[in-house]
Amino acid sequence: MDNRQLLKAHLSMLMAEVFWGLMAPVGKHAMTHGLDGVTLVSFRVAGAAALFWITSLFVPTERVPMRHKLLLGVAALLAIVCNQCMYTIGLSLTSPINASIVTTSMPIFAMVLSFFILREPLSLRKVGGVMMGCAGAVILILTSAAASSDRVGDLRGDLLCMAAQLSFALYLALFSPLIRRYSVFTVNKWMFLWASLIILPMSTPHLCALPWQAVGMQTWVEAGYVVFFGTFVSYLLTMVGQKVLRPTVVSVYNYVQPIVSVTVSVLTGLGIFTLSQGMAIILVFSGVWLVSRGGRHAKK
Repeated sequence: MDNRQLLKAHLSMLMAEVFWGLMAPVGKHAMTHGLDGVTLVSFRVAGAAALFWITSLFVPTERVPMRHKLLLGVAALLAIVCNQCMYTIGLSLTSPINASIVTTSMPIFAMVLSFFILREPLSLRKVGGVMMGCAGAVILILTSAAASSDRVGDLRGDLLCMAAQLSFALYLALFSPLIRRYSVFTVNKWMFLWASLIILPMSTPHLCALPWQAVGMQTWVEAGYVVFFGTFVSYLLTMVGQKVLRPTVVSVYNYVQPIVSVTVSVLTGLGIFTLSQGMAIILVFSGVWLVSRGGRHAKK
């Protein structure tokens, strides 16, 4: 493999995770300065849909049968509507630190669902990883339940962010064969279109009640970041990395998100890093690592 191509793939994954890591504190700040969670996720979904459809005009067109278009609508319900709505609304309630820690648990949910849906075998290492990850999640939830400020955490927000990861893991378990058949532009333009058609009617009252002129320029810039860099660009960069790097290498980059989010959140005062959160990070990271390692050894 060409070294330049490999370097490009690693840099693409790194930048995608940095953009996602920054999205938690940036989005949290926007939702405390004029926008609510439903409004922000509406902008994110509709904005990404527009960007993917515009970009698709400049790439080769793929024919998608009507049956697959409908299936992509169901996939959009899990991967975008449920996932992004629950995560964004959860982020509006809890700290960006907790939200970013919870996102690293997705491989654990994916492994559990793969066992029940795809009948993939479990190993002792995988089970141990799930138990460690669950222990980290319990510590995080108990910390949030006792917290008096959303700078430390909020139980409702943590659970919503966790449910978002479960929704995306279910999407991967059910729709991976379909998603691999088409390019990222084809998949995302149809999925985000379906998501927009589902979300926008429900969010219309929020958009109508939004005091547009009272929202500051910084908040609009932050919303633009969430749409462009936190969604559109990150999806494209991930595609570049996934074409070259092994899945286990790609999964390791997921650890960049909480590192970026924790650092920025603490520096800007949006979050407070506690010992309990540190213990949760260690347990969740270790659990995900064991699940990834367990998956690799199980295939040998």
